[in-house]
Amino acid sequence: MSSSHAPSSPGTLSYEQAGVNYDLIDPLKVTAQRAAAATAGHLAAHGFTEVVASRGESAYVVDVGPFYIASIVECLGSKALVADEMATLTGRPWYAGIAQDTIAMAVNDLITVGATPLVVQAYWAAGGSDWFGDAARAQSLVAGWKAACEVCKVAWGGGETPALAGIVEAGRIDLAASCTGLINPKERLSVGDRLAAGDAIVLLDSSGIHANGLSLARKLLERLPGGWLTEIDPAGHPGLSYGEALLAPTVLYSPVTEALWAAGIVPHYCANITGHGWRKLLRHPGAFTYRIHTVPPVPPVLKFIQQQAQQDDREAYSTLNMGAGFAIFVPADQAERTVAIAQGLGIGARVAGQVEAGPRQLLIEPLGIRFGDDDLQLR
Repeated sequence: MSSSHAPSSPGTLSYEQAGVNYDLIDPLKVTAQRAAAATAGHLAAHGFTEVVASRGESAYVVDVGPFYIASIVECLGSKALVADEMATLTGRPWYAGIAQDTIAMAVNDLITVGATPLVVQAYWAAGGSDWFGDAARAQSLVAGWKAACEVCKVAWGGGETPALAGIVEAGRIDLAASCTGLINPKERLSVGDRLAAGDAIVLLDSSGIHANGLSLARKLLERLPGGWLTEIDPAGHPGLSYGEALLAPTVLYSPVTEALWAAGIVPHYCANITGHGWRKLLRHPGAFTYRIHTVPPVPPVLKFIQQQAQQDDREAYSTLNMGAGFAIFVPADQAERTVAIAQGLGIGARVAGQVEAGPRQLLIEPLGIRFGDDDLQLR
């Protein structure tokens, strides 16, 4: 199809225009956190206490005496819709990767607090019983879920498979995962109390869009004359379609954090770079300046999205991971070893910057971008 079918001068497409407005979502999350915090006293009846500093972090931590227990629940979001559309176009089930995405959303959050993932539970809510009747698709989901558990060395404990006609759209499925882990020994706890000026910022590479920003990616389809099969990088990656590139599975980062512990490296803080893009580097509540001197290469699919959505760098880096899927804050003298350990596991990594005393801000110097205290309010 020729490009003449594309809308002329469509202008910038923001995440909010795609239907996701964090200004509406985040206040609810803060309200919920305050209500949740008021229930912590119930732990005392069992002789346990919460780790207060874990409130507002990516996983919740309870002190049970000899060790800590961490837990998290996360949903996939709308990435399964891309898999459904691509299945229609290609005849291939894409749910093995979708399963890995779902588990990664939970596991990659859990490990930020220093936890070893222990058990994963599945929540697969379909729009009707017939969703499970497509054997190839269902088996792809099961196989991918098991394979991701093997990579993370977690037990798949069980799950729930409701058929929710009238709530979930017919022919669709809503996927979520919960994960429980142990922080043992307790010295592995990482809730930011050790973060300090002088620490290095190590960024681990992403594989693409991961599972955040899909509302924007799907909205962008209106601008692509070739739809999901539009080639995104004919020169560098001939034949790679937009749909296939979006469906690259999210990287599972728990092998890295486990290997770091085995090597005697305890991160001072970690951040899973998901929703809010690079603003997640401001997740720690303390007054620190995060100065970035080296940015990772941008995956072709994210470069394509930025170009087609006509976003400037600030908008793109505030929404998408732009090549960095996970941040590890470590003492400067352990930064290069951290990079080497990640690379030894096949995950790209680089020392990207450092933590400094100063106002709470993120400075991405190669791009001239600044995010300040008011750009991320999650507590």
